[in-house]
Amino acid sequence: MMAFLNDHLKNKQKVALHVSGATKSFGKVDVLKGIDLKILAGERVALMGPSGSGKSTLLNCVCGIELLDGGTIHVGGQELSGLKRGELEKVRRENMGYVFQSFHLLPTLNAFENVEFAAQLVGMPKEQRIEKVTELFEQVGLSHRMDHLPNALSGGERQRVAIARALVHQPRLVLADEPTGSLDTESGNQVLTLLKTLSADLQVALLLVTHDHDSTRICDRVITMKDGTLLAS
Repeated sequence: MMAFLNDHLKNKQKVALHVSGATKSFGKVDVLKGIDLKILAGERVALMGPSGSGKSTLLNCVCGIELLDGGTIHVGGQELSGLKRGELEKVRRENMGYVFQSFHLLPTLNAFENVEFAAQLVGMPKEQRIEKVTELFEQVGLSHRMDHLPNALSGGERQRVAIARALVHQPRLVLADEPTGSLDTESGNQVLTLLKTLSADLQVALLLVTHDHDSTRICDRVITMKDGTLLAS
């Protein structure tokens, strides 16, 4: 029992995301001004701030869409700067998951296939894929909807499929950008509960970008961004 607790504590202390001295400018506009941020495995952090504060740019830099001008970003211990395109894509596929406001499900694939495709991209064997995807659909409460195309699902159901897709390969970090923004209150609450439960069960770090103060209740910390800097939690 003691060995299990020690392993659990060690896992909790693993750093999923480490941003150090991150700077980013567009022309003469300094958008990120020396950002420092650390998120541990299983930790949920909400990032808030007004439009234009730099939240989207920080998120884009973390997932490799934008490159930093200065500083470093480590995901699961892997530094992103200096990686070739193929190497960066590999880190993103294996170590990150994404949940967006607009779902981004493939319209010609059914719910099961959308999630399985993400597992296939990281090379998960077919038998393991089927088992893992089936298990996740049970966890998100959609076992009865696996064979439905996205346009036959409600907004809340589509977002639950997106959560399963983000977690199927058990990434180090999930980036959630306004995941409840297009949902009604009840569906939004279901999605938030799922994100909290699954990130805790799988020890996946969550960076939740939101304008909704109510959404932050599932997080361990709330950080506010203003004019390219992070304010105290």
